[in-house]
Amino acid sequence: MPLYEYYCEPCNGIFEELRPIREASLPVPCPVCFKDSQRIMPTSFSAFVFRDGYPRRIPDDGKYYHLGKKVNNLVKRGRPNEHPEVNKPKPPPALTKGEKSSIRDMQQAARKGELSDAYGNAVKPEDVRENYKQKKVMKKATPKRGLK
Repeated sequence: MPLYEYYCEPCNGIFEELRPIREASLPVPCPVCFKDSQRIMPTSFSAFVFRDGYPRRIPDDGKYYHLGKKVNNLVKRGRPNEHPEVNKPKPPPALTKGEKSSIRDMQQAARKGELSDAYGNAVKPEDVRENYKQKKVMKKATPKRGLK
C-alpha cells in the first residue's frame, strides 16, 4: 500500500497514512482531532537509482554508506563489517618526555656495555627503544654474555 500525506485544517497538522490506491482521494480522520482531512501532494520526494548494485539517492554525490556512515569506497577485502575508513586503527600512543629520557639513559648504558636483558644478555643501543616498547625487562648490570 502506498503512503499518502493528508492536511487537517482545524488543527493545522500534516500526517501520513498507508491506504489502498482506490481509497487515496477519500478523506481520512485526523489522528489528533479526529476531523476529516484532505489529501495533499507530498512536500518531499525521494527517488533511488541503482549504481554498482546498491540503491543510490538522487542526486548522487558519489559516496557510499557502510553501516550508516558515509565512505568514499566500497569494501574490497577484509572483514565484512569493518571498513578501513570507518574503523581506522588507533595510532600507538606517543612517548612522554620521561619515557624518552629513560630510553636515552638506557641507550647510553648500552653503549658502555652496562645494560642487560632479563637473561643476562647484552642489549644493543639500537634495540633499546624496541625492547622498551615491547616492555621487555632491561636492567643496568654487566652482561654475562657479550654481544654476538
